[in-house]
Amino acid sequence: MTAFPPALFQNLMESLTQWDSLTPLFLAFCGILAVAWYAWICFTKPSSKPPPGPRGLPLFGNLLSIDPELHSYFASLSQTYGPIFSLRLGSKTAVVVSSPSIARQVLKDHDVTFANRDVPVAGRLATYGGKDIVWTPYGPEWRMLRKVCVLKMLSNTTLDSVYELRRREIRKTVGYLYSRVGSPVDIGEQMFLTILNVITNMMWGGTLEGDERAAVGSEFREVVAHMTALLGKPNLSDFFSGLAWFDLQGVEKQMRLLARRFDQIFEKMIELRLRKNNESGSGESKDFLQFLLKLKDEEDSKTPLTMTHIKALLMDMVVGGSDTSSNTIEFAMAHIINEPKVMRRVQEELDSVVGRQNMVEESHIHKLPYLFAVMKESLRLHPALPLLVPHCPSESTTVGGYTIPKGSRVFINVWAIHRDPTIWVNPLKFDPTRFLDSKWDFSGNDFEYFPFGSGRRICAGIAMAERTFLYSVATLMHSFDWKIPESQELDMSEKFGIVLKKKVPLVAIPTTRLSNTALYE
Repeated sequence: MTAFPPALFQNLMESLTQWDSLTPLFLAFCGILAVAWYAWICFTKPSSKPPPGPRGLPLFGNLLSIDPELHSYFASLSQTYGPIFSLRLGSKTAVVVSSPSIARQVLKDHDVTFANRDVPVAGRLATYGGKDIVWTPYGPEWRMLRKVCVLKMLSNTTLDSVYELRRREIRKTVGYLYSRVGSPVDIGEQMFLTILNVITNMMWGGTLEGDERAAVGSEFREVVAHMTALLGKPNLSDFFSGLAWFDLQGVEKQMRLLARRFDQIFEKMIELRLRKNNESGSGESKDFLQFLLKLKDEEDSKTPLTMTHIKALLMDMVVGGSDTSSNTIEFAMAHIINEPKVMRRVQEELDSVVGRQNMVEESHIHKLPYLFAVMKESLRLHPALPLLVPHCPSESTTVGGYTIPKGSRVFINVWAIHRDPTIWVNPLKFDPTRFLDSKWDFSGNDFEYFPFGSGRRICAGIAMAERTFLYSVATLMHSFDWKIPESQELDMSEKFGIVLKKKVPLVAIPTTRLSNTALYE
C-alpha cells in the first residue's frame, strides 16, 4: 500500500498528440535512432529466446498501440501471446507476467535478481533521488529502510501507540457525515481527505495543534493531488533516456517544484519537533516523526538512517498511503451498497460485536471475520496496484523458458491473475464468502492471491492497510445506512492510474443507524 508505482503509460495517446513543439534536434535524434534500430535488426542475431509479443514500429516499438487501461490491455494480450510476453516501449523492454507459476519464478525463485527497480524520472525526483523504500536498490540501504518500516515504524506496537491519532480523525469524519445525513456524499473524496488527515496526524500529530494542523493538511491535499497526477503522466524521458536532458514535457521541472514544496513542509515539521523537544527536555510525544528522529540519533550501524531517508519515508507515507487506501475503501463500499445481502451481513456482524450503543474501536476489527473477507474480496477484484511496482532484473535471467533481459521492466499482472477463471469460481462475482475459512492471506506465499505483492519487495504497510480499511469501513457501516441517489445507477468500472480507481466516483446518501445521537458528536 505504501508503494506508489508511476502509471507511465496512462493517457499516452493524449500526450503523443502534443508533440507539435518538438524541435528539429529531436527529429534528427529520432532519425538516428531509427537507423540504429534497422541496423540492429539486420546485423544482429539474438543468442537468447525473448518472450513473444506484438511486433512494434521502429524507434517507438509498441508505444503508439498501447491502450491506457494497461491492466485489462495486458490481460487481453496474454490471451494471444501467453502468460509471459514482451513489448518494446521506446528504448525499454517491458515484460508482462500473468500466471501464478511464472509469477512465482520471478518473485520467489529469482527473488534477489528481480529485487531492483527501474526508477522513473518523476519517482526519483519525488523521493529525494530514490532514497525511499520503494525505489532504493536492493542492498544494505534498502534492508535498513525495510527494517525501520516493518519492524519499527509500521509494527503493530508502534501502530497501537498512535491509535488515538487515527481515532480522532475517524470520529471527525463521522461528525461530518452526520451533518450530511440525507444528502449525497462523495465517499471516495471524503475517505481520501480522512486518510490523508489520519496519515499526517500519525506522522506529526504531536507537533502541530488546532488551526496550524488544519492549514498544513490543506496544503498537503493540494500538493498530493498535483504530484499523483504528475506521477501518472507518461514521460518521454523514461522511454528514451537520451531525451531526459531536454525534459520535453516539463515533467522534471514540475516535479522539482512539487518536491520542493513537500520538502519545505517536512523541514518545518522537523524544526518544530526539534524545538519542542528542546523546550520540554524530552521527546515523549507519540508520532512517527518523533520516532524517526529518535531512531536517527540512536542509530550506530554502518548504514545509518539520515535526515534525507526520514523525509523520503514521510513522502512514501503521504503519497503511497492516501490514494491506495481510499480507493480500496471506495470500491468496497460500492460493492457493499450494491449487494443488499452483503450490507445486511456486515451490519449484523457489527451489531453483534460492537452493539448499537457503542462506536467502533480498533479493538473490534479482528473480531469481524466477514468484514475481513469483504476486504480480501475487494482486493481480489480491485488490487490497489494492479501491476504491482515494476521489477527490474539485475542480470539476464531465464523465466518460463524465455530470457528476461537485464534492465527490463517486469510487470506482474496481479489483476489478471485474481480474475483467472481457471483459479476462481465465478471470478467476476463479488463474493466475500470465498474468503471465509480459506487458505488465502496477504503473506505473498500463494501466487493465486497476492494483492500486496510477494518476496523481498512485498508491501511494507500491510498492517497499516488492514487497520485503515477495517476501522474505516466498519465505522461507516456501523454508524450509517447507505443508498444510491434515486435515478442514478452504480457504475463499478475501473480506471487505470497510479493506483486502480473507480471511473465514476461513488456518491451515496447516509442515514443514521444509531438511536443515541450523542455517538455522532
